[in-house]
Amino acid sequence: MTPAARISAAIEVLDAILDGAHAEKALGGWARRSRFAGSKDRAALRDHVFGVLRCWRSYAALGGAGTGRGLMIGALRAQGSDPEEFFTGEGHAPEPLSAAERAAGSAPTGAARLDLPDWLWPLFEASLGDAAEDAALALRSRAPVMLRVNLRQGDPAQAIAHLANEGIVAQPHDIASTALHVTEGERKISGSACYNDGLVELQDGSSQAAMARLEIAPGARVMDYCAGGGGKVLALAARVEGAFFAHDTAPQRMKDLPVRAERAGVRVDIVETARLRDEGPFDLVLCDAPCSGSGTWRRTPEAKWALTPERLNELTSIQRQILQDAAPLVTPGGVLVYATCSLFADENQATISHFLNKNPEWEIIDETRFAISEAGDGFYISQLRKKS
Repeated sequence: MTPAARISAAIEVLDAILDGAHAEKALGGWARRSRFAGSKDRAALRDHVFGVLRCWRSYAALGGAGTGRGLMIGALRAQGSDPEEFFTGEGHAPEPLSAAERAAGSAPTGAARLDLPDWLWPLFEASLGDAAEDAALALRSRAPVMLRVNLRQGDPAQAIAHLANEGIVAQPHDIASTALHVTEGERKISGSACYNDGLVELQDGSSQAAMARLEIAPGARVMDYCAGGGGKVLALAARVEGAFFAHDTAPQRMKDLPVRAERAGVRVDIVETARLRDEGPFDLVLCDAPCSGSGTWRRTPEAKWALTPERLNELTSIQRQILQDAAPLVTPGGVLVYATCSLFADENQATISHFLNKNPEWEIIDETRFAISEAGDGFYISQLRKKS
């Protein structure tokens, strides 16, 4: 496919998203209809679509319209390219620009310049202060591909060498001792022996750094209370011998965890909700709570536009209830850990304050906020312990 044909395909997919399709579904539908497209074409199309999703408002302003066509015109203008070089109508290229399209478009202002819904910008400012604009702008770019080296299988130097043999270039990053930043060949990871044999796992750098802050004694009993796919409990289990458990109110989220644990060479016991009290107490209970995911919107840009004030309020209520439910599972002297991949104080510091006001016998022993960076997403973690 020519670059212009790829832009035509992106317009088609973006229009499907505007009609209500999820981005992945729209991309998959296009791929099924377009068997002629090669892997490079599909990758380029995906980059176009997700680039627009990250920068929807500013590209719509620059392109003069919020249609698939207008968004791609805006994307080209944002990149310093002349849309008329691609919108030629020749072959599979988009139709030439009309006079109205040439005249349309203006520089985005306000929250549109930062590619945020209007209601979210004050929340960014209240939560992040002087760092709010940098965080919003960081969400407009592509997220890094980070790997966690499984220290039960090898060390970072060995992982780098093995990855290189499979055409994947990675280098260590100081965000965490287990972190590797992939700079070439990221699309080969899922099919690589390094990944399938458990030497490396895909895991964001901030998440790795946050888990490294948790002190776990040999033989400790550790519960990942909101386990999801289980990436964090796997990271903890790779560090020290102990008894590791996983729970989630939606057990289907953990369906791949047994295979991932076996691949990693660790044991993680899955615990149903009805058995939590019987299996407890635990020395450490990690609550990686459901949240807005605002710190990860580089990876999931659709979520930025889907979040509503009502949903955010619902999430904060869920988070507060999770802490209340998990606290009794902690053994005396143990640690309750609360984490989110959110940037918002309402989901982070305010949730902890609410818990401490209702449970004054607990206190914070460590609290860290990770900014969006070249190696990590936005992330928050707080460790709590009962007062002596």
